[in-house]
Amino acid sequence: MTTDDLLPKLDAALRVRPLPGAEQRDTAQRLFAGFYEGCPSLVADRYGRTLVLFDYGKPPRGSDILAQAQDFYLQRLPWLTCVIQKRRHTADPQARRGVITFGEAPAQQIVEQGVWYALDLRLNQDASFYLDTRNLRAWLRENAAGWRVLNTFAYTGSLGVAALAGGARHVIQSDRSKKFLALARQSAMRSRLDLGRMKLHAADFFTEVARLKRSGDLFDCVILDPPFFSSTDRGRVDLLRESTRLINKVRPLIADGGWLVAINNSLFLSGADYLASLETLCADGYLSIERRIPVPREITGFPETAAGGPPVDPAPFNHPTKIAVLRVRRKGG
Repeated sequence: MTTDDLLPKLDAALRVRPLPGAEQRDTAQRLFAGFYEGCPSLVADRYGRTLVLFDYGKPPRGSDILAQAQDFYLQRLPWLTCVIQKRRHTADPQARRGVITFGEAPAQQIVEQGVWYALDLRLNQDASFYLDTRNLRAWLRENAAGWRVLNTFAYTGSLGVAALAGGARHVIQSDRSKKFLALARQSAMRSRLDLGRMKLHAADFFTEVARLKRSGDLFDCVILDPPFFSSTDRGRVDLLRESTRLINKVRPLIADGGWLVAINNSLFLSGADYLASLETLCADGYLSIERRIPVPREITGFPETAAGGPPVDPAPFNHPTKIAVLRVRRKGG
């Protein structure tokens, strides 16, 4: 894509997004949504005053879209203090995690509706904090008061921290990586939340679920947000071919009347197929789909900037990150 093709798209996308004033620049937002706004290989996110540019294209490439995008945003948003470029399809692990190409110190925290989240923007090939689950964090903050919450595949724990900020009385954050979970502790500390109500368990999902079943623990809400594919000696995750198998794994851990948040981010699983699989699970009457939580508009693009979409239709969800909230009933109550 040439500069003449790319820059008008970046400009149109920036014009329709509300930009923060000087007192609101500790927030985060998507500035350009590649699939939806006309350049599938590019995503531009802002974390505080740090710009993170993602290149999902496969080399070789005739022009460097990251350099073009960086120049554009530094001209339009002169208050940016750092730029990180990430290239997904490269053999260089440092380039996947991100290279600072402008400024020095990346943002280390952002605030979202009064809750502070710690960041490590070069921790992984993503940015350590998912913007597409913002509405889910809002739902947890609004509803989790008094709940016992299990956040599986927690990664850096933002969903569990949101539940804690909403008044959850006990939150378990479970992920295989201690390094990732350490950010959850930092987030809770930055928001001055009660660390005594949050436990971090570095464990394989299948091992942790089996342990909790043996202990007889029950939760008011279980969050299931796995990667689209992974495999260990304990088990396999495949959200495209086995989209509901993990749901059945965690159902016994949910108290009667409790909630199951099921997230499927498989790009090539249609929304209709995913919904049909959930409806099949609900046929016995012990699960019911209560709501779908949409991904924020800035992630999906706006009517004025729409120029494409993902490879598979996510409808009735509005994005390949398909978020469903289910109510759980237990036999015998």
